[in-house]
Amino acid sequence: MRRLLDFLYDSAAALAALFMVGLLGMVLLSIASRQFHFHVPGTDAYAGYLMAAAGFLALAHTLKRGEHIRVTLLLNFLKGGTKKAFEIWALAIATLLAVLFAMYSCKLAWQSHEFHDISTGSDATPLWIPQIAMAVGTVILAIAFIDELVLELMGKRADSASGEALRNE
Repeated sequence: MRRLLDFLYDSAAALAALFMVGLLGMVLLSIASRQFHFHVPGTDAYAGYLMAAAGFLALAHTLKRGEHIRVTLLLNFLKGGTKKAFEIWALAIATLLAVLFAMYSCKLAWQSHEFHDISTGSDATPLWIPQIAMAVGTVILAIAFIDELVLELMGKRADSASGEALRNE
């Protein structure tokens, strides 16, 4: 199961990286079109869709690598069972929020498909297409939070504060 979950997180991150490359392509196309006086409609909209897709698909991988922003000021003062209880409480709340976010993201994409909602830009893209990346990304994030909660309850979760000193600014 661990290999399957890690594969899921890594695959979503790889897809996010591909969307970032696509974003770079859209930005370069937009720059080139201005420099060489030709117009490609929808480049700004598609750049936005690709940026959103990359961001949402990278969420779970970022969480699993301990790179999400955490406020550890209180956690650094807690010890033993109190710290574990606080971690479980925080992960339970985060899991609940992630599941709700995933449900509403999926509902939004489904409703956009059902109502044939299209973007108001010149590209007139059916909105459910770019919203799929948001829905998939939030579902994978919810799975990652459930994974973290289960690992914490089992006492197998890695200490996320281990490399925190490296990220001080």
